[in-house]
Amino acid sequence: MKGDTVSVQRLIPAPPEEIFALLADAAKHREFDGSGTVVGTRGDSRPLTLGTKFGMSMKMGLPYSMANVVIEFEENRRIAWKTTGFGGLLGGRIWRYELEPADGGTTVTETWDLSEDKQRFFLKRSKFPETTRSNMAKTLKRIEAAVAD
Repeated sequence: MKGDTVSVQRLIPAPPEEIFALLADAAKHREFDGSGTVVGTRGDSRPLTLGTKFGMSMKMGLPYSMANVVIEFEENRRIAWKTTGFGGLLGGRIWRYELEPADGGTTVTETWDLSEDKQRFFLKRSKFPETTRSNMAKTLKRIEAAVAD
């Protein structure tokens, strides 16, 4: 992994508003998660906006939970949240989605950003970057399927 980010991109034949509405609803993240680790939201779901804090129940072998805060928000164009776990002892990775109108739909770029992650050194040298790249490609494919319904 060069740098601190991994990104994947896909042209999705849907308007940015439709895709953004899906991304900005934490309760729907399980529907399009390509990693299979998202179990669901912890607590009531509400539309995500800048500064929104939300919890997610996760499972990768064992169940765990993550706390998230929306750190970037430009309606219908960009949303990103930073994740932490175990009371802030772990995490700091950022999940970012950027939407760009294009001929035939919207180019969606998903980025896994480790620039603020406390485990960056170890994560970058593990299998996680390639596994995450593959899972993000699955996520974008699932987003396409979700908005095509």
